[in-house]
Amino acid sequence: MTSHFFGIILRRMSDKQKSNTTIALNRKARHEYAIEERFEAGIALEGWEVKSLRAGRVQLDQAYVIVKNGEAFLLGANITPLQTASTHIHPDPQRTRKLLLRSKELSKLIGSVERKGYTLIPLSLYWSKNYVKLEIALAKGKKQHDKRADLKERDWQRQKQRLSKDY
Repeated sequence: MTSHFFGIILRRMSDKQKSNTTIALNRKARHEYAIEERFEAGIALEGWEVKSLRAGRVQLDQAYVIVKNGEAFLLGANITPLQTASTHIHPDPQRTRKLLLRSKELSKLIGSVERKGYTLIPLSLYWSKNYVKLEIALAKGKKQHDKRADLKERDWQRQKQRLSKDY
């Protein structure tokens, strides 16, 4: 019985940890792009970058992913260095970072990007155990009228909820 009890405690602790794992979100991505498929990728970081991520000093707004020579790279992500963590080196906040994906995922991404005209965009950066993971999406850019239609739909859903609460 005690092992079952400890299992429940461990499960609850992991649920609490999951809620606190997000480092950064790319909120513009859902507005600018129609997301087709999502992938989880590891990211190769330096020590000072991990310390900056723990402090939450990262921006994914202008970031994008390219596939080159059978490898995926994150460009445009800004990780601001901490003054205390980077005294002996000269860090580049917007350096190109390699993404770690399986070969099947990479081949699928390469085919979609080169042949079908999709774009790879980062959605979120989060902790998975002790590793930093990047959620990337295979997406197509939205036209202006699609963005307006999404806003109208969202407003209508809000109004419906308000009306249903009143009754």
